[in-house]
Amino acid sequence: MTLALTLVLVVLVIFLFLRNVSSTLIPSLALPLSILGTFIVMRGFGYSLDNLSLMALTLALGFVVDDAIVVLENIVRHMEMGKAPLEAAIDGAREIGFTVVSMTISLSAVFIPILFMSGIMGRLFHEFAVVIGVAVLISGFISLSLTPMLASRFLRGGHQEHTSRAYAITERWFDRSLAWYDAGLTWSLRHRASIMVLTAVMMVATVWMFLVIPKGFIPDQDTGQLVAFTEGQEGIGFDSLVEHQQAMMKIVQADPAVDAFMSSCGARGSTGANQGILFFRLKPRSQREGVNAVIARLRAKVAVVPGMRAFFQNPPPIRLGGRLTKSQYQLTLQSTDTRELYDFAPKLEAEMRKLPQVRDVTTDLLLKNPQVNLKIDRDKASSLGLTAEQIDDALYSAYGFRQVSTIYAANASYQVILEVDRRYQTEPSLLSLLYVRSAAGALIPLDTIVSTTQNVGPLTVSHSGQLPSVTVSFDLAPGVSLGQAVTAINKLATRVLPASMTTAFQGTAQAFEASQQGLGILLVVAVLFIYIVLGILYESFIHPLTILSALPFAGFGALLTLMVFGRDLSVIAFVGVILLVGLVKKNGIMMVDFAVEAQRNEGKDAFRAIHDACLVRFRPIMMTTMAALFGTLPIALGFGAGAEARQPLGLAVVGGLLFSQMLTLFVTPVVYTYLDAVETWATFRKPAQVAHTAPTG
Repeated sequence: MTLALTLVLVVLVIFLFLRNVSSTLIPSLALPLSILGTFIVMRGFGYSLDNLSLMALTLALGFVVDDAIVVLENIVRHMEMGKAPLEAAIDGAREIGFTVVSMTISLSAVFIPILFMSGIMGRLFHEFAVVIGVAVLISGFISLSLTPMLASRFLRGGHQEHTSRAYAITERWFDRSLAWYDAGLTWSLRHRASIMVLTAVMMVATVWMFLVIPKGFIPDQDTGQLVAFTEGQEGIGFDSLVEHQQAMMKIVQADPAVDAFMSSCGARGSTGANQGILFFRLKPRSQREGVNAVIARLRAKVAVVPGMRAFFQNPPPIRLGGRLTKSQYQLTLQSTDTRELYDFAPKLEAEMRKLPQVRDVTTDLLLKNPQVNLKIDRDKASSLGLTAEQIDDALYSAYGFRQVSTIYAANASYQVILEVDRRYQTEPSLLSLLYVRSAAGALIPLDTIVSTTQNVGPLTVSHSGQLPSVTVSFDLAPGVSLGQAVTAINKLATRVLPASMTTAFQGTAQAFEASQQGLGILLVVAVLFIYIVLGILYESFIHPLTILSALPFAGFGALLTLMVFGRDLSVIAFVGVILLVGLVKKNGIMMVDFAVEAQRNEGKDAFRAIHDACLVRFRPIMMTTMAALFGTLPIALGFGAGAEARQPLGLAVVGGLLFSQMLTLFVTPVVYTYLDAVETWATFRKPAQVAHTAPTG
């Protein structure tokens, strides 16, 4: 649905600017053809249509049409000069060809660093980068081949097509907008120092916002499923555990948002003897609140069950790590000294409960489990013909899980388990009723050969990497990002734990830490890739800097939008920031390419060349930006299932495009004039004309 809505919005944007059906259809054909070509490549690589590839295709719809728009607009401009359609198509495509190649290659280069990412993030976004990069390359080829051909055949010369009243009204609005922009651009070129101060302030603000914005990993999604881990008191009997679990089941079953559930308790799989688990399937989203509201209500309801705690989780879209704990995020403590480990782990857990960033703090360290120790009188047992192995077998037969037979029915089989009657399994004193058969066949009372003592001990002894370990799990408090919680826990662990004890986050928290170390480097490498590509294309060290001058404004707009809407800078949102790097430099390419040609071929000075370039390229810049913005808008608005995970990316792109579009139209020309002066000084080249003042319009 998002893909279809994006397609409709992009075509409408093209129509509003061109105001002609045939002119709209020509660039619009780049959309299905680019997607079709991408499908062919995906089939060759063995990719499937999953959430990430569909998101890549949806995003691609917003800017694969950009190249065709630029080509068509330039052809129309040549036709408005009085040229025939065929001549205008050839001249317009030839004139704009280098610009389109620069835009296409530099945008594709943004995704090259993603292909070399390691770890889980590399696995996740490798397909995303390939799909969106291939779509861009195919669109560039189509815009330089199919678009000029269609324009030469279906566009009519002169102004014959522009006779409607709606066209006249919109054309007057466009002319008025162009006049306003001309006035603003002239003012900017006359007050270059003020513009550069604004740019410097914006760069500092962008760095500051990047440091303070909450960091996240992958946003939670409402998948209509929930899981709850239950925990009874240490040493609780199985029958009592079942009663408490059934009490929670009745509460859950009566909730209007729950459609179905499954319950299990006792020592099995990843749960201990005092734990249970509940799996929920919720009703469709249209019939209930959001998953977080359901969790809050259920948490309050089941809290009335005495002697039982429940830890609710919204299962993450991607579960990382094989350890399943009562809360979603895990911190594992390890030490060679078990006594030290068991002494400091409860202290850390107690201090973590005081942190405002986390909640539902719990641990797998259960040290108060009641246990009975049996000490064998080996001399007496030997005199009676008993061995320790026989005593152990007798205990296992009475209280273990010894299968002695299988009953086969017509359509099922039943295991026969040997055990004493349930009423003899509840009290340690009843061990005196247990007899052990000696090798001679005599029955020896157990209490005549063993002595019993009662104390408490660990329910389980966990290990990680062959070392004793304790895992403390936690969830995030409302409104807190994973980055804020990880930072607070790391500071607390440094203060509370001894240096001999190691700590490491597991699962999602571990992947988050690893991603934070690589994302900043990824952004720097993406910018360097674009700089190198543009430097090769323009054979200049200076012009790529002019084109990239829009990046701070795009970053500021993206971060500001995320903060306004209360979203973390998650990995998904960071991919949107990287995508912005490729999108916003298109405006600079269209300006700089025209200005460079004007300086080389027409002898204009830097001021006049960039001024004329901005006015000529104003319409295609607005068209391509609006197409990319409206193409991303459905993702930002959060349409469809799983929209929570995609929305941060859409917000980052929409916010970055809006903010950068408002400022770069005025800042990039100023940067061009300064850097052109630097290049002139560095190469000792005499400028074509010496201009000390900006043009007047």
